[in-house]
Amino acid sequence: MSQLLPIFLPLVWAAILALGVFLYVLLGGYDLGLGVLFPLAPSHRDRDAMMASVSPFWDGNETWLVLGGGGLLAAFPLAYSVMLPALYIPLILMLLGLILRGVAFEFRFKSSRFRWAWDLAFAGGSILAALMQGGAIGAFVQGFAVTDNKFSGGAFDWLSPFSMVTAIAVLSGYVLLSAGWLIMKADEALRDWAYSVARYALIAVTLFIVVFSLWTPFLHPEIAARWFSPGNMVMFSPVPLLTAVAVLGLWRGISTRQRYAPFLWGAAIFLLCYIGLAISLFPYIIPPDITIWQAAAAPDSQLFMLYGAVPLLPIILGYTAYSYYVLWDAPESDAYH
Repeated sequence: MSQLLPIFLPLVWAAILALGVFLYVLLGGYDLGLGVLFPLAPSHRDRDAMMASVSPFWDGNETWLVLGGGGLLAAFPLAYSVMLPALYIPLILMLLGLILRGVAFEFRFKSSRFRWAWDLAFAGGSILAALMQGGAIGAFVQGFAVTDNKFSGGAFDWLSPFSMVTAIAVLSGYVLLSAGWLIMKADEALRDWAYSVARYALIAVTLFIVVFSLWTPFLHPEIAARWFSPGNMVMFSPVPLLTAVAVLGLWRGISTRQRYAPFLWGAAIFLLCYIGLAISLFPYIIPPDITIWQAAAAPDSQLFMLYGAVPLLPIILGYTAYSYYVLWDAPESDAYH
């Protein structure tokens, strides 16, 4: 059994981190998307309603970001030591954006004279955080310059045409999720506006999916070989096919003005794109050089941390689900103030 631990434990921790990152992208994505849409809202009252709709949940959504960053450091210290210097600039800018929107979130309703300034801060922080998250994802997929297990590139290597397009794609995806959220939570007038936003966001996201499906395989020969070898094309074909089904389902949900389908189909699109990315990169945690086994901490360390993660993860999932259940129909005034 002890001989299997070095093989088994990195897989377990990779699954835990993958879950944490996905839940942050999904749950943190829709509240970042609300900030992106904030300046475009039809009225001040609608902006208040948008803020109120996410107020009970947004703090908890950030839990998954902490889990992802902390888990990466603890379980895969080599990957952390490469990623951090490679992504210093986008990560610092992302944190500044999250701080700015967090401060604006708390102070906006307390200031009537300068509310316009807090509105701008909330929107600016959200846009900055969303763009930097997308840029970091693009840089990660593109890969880092690594020499002797150390980052050997420059401070601006992350900034490339691929990462810039990825940044806009992620922002568009967040807008799609937030539009679906508003369709579920908003009143009829704001919901009408959200249906319109969702339609344009879906068109943009669909175009980006096509672009990245064609572009990503050319970044690394291993990715092209994985997707385009005859056997793998058949085995992995359900992912693009289901993605097309999700896009059509979302379009139909918008056209027929369904209440919950747009958000659920949007979440399905994110999940399928996430699975496609995992298929492209696994088992590399630093593409295209370092695998999860090469980057893993000592088995004893990973096992010790797993003793804490196994009971903690269900607790986090449980209170997240319970908070959404309890606060789903909270009055706007109570939720916000």
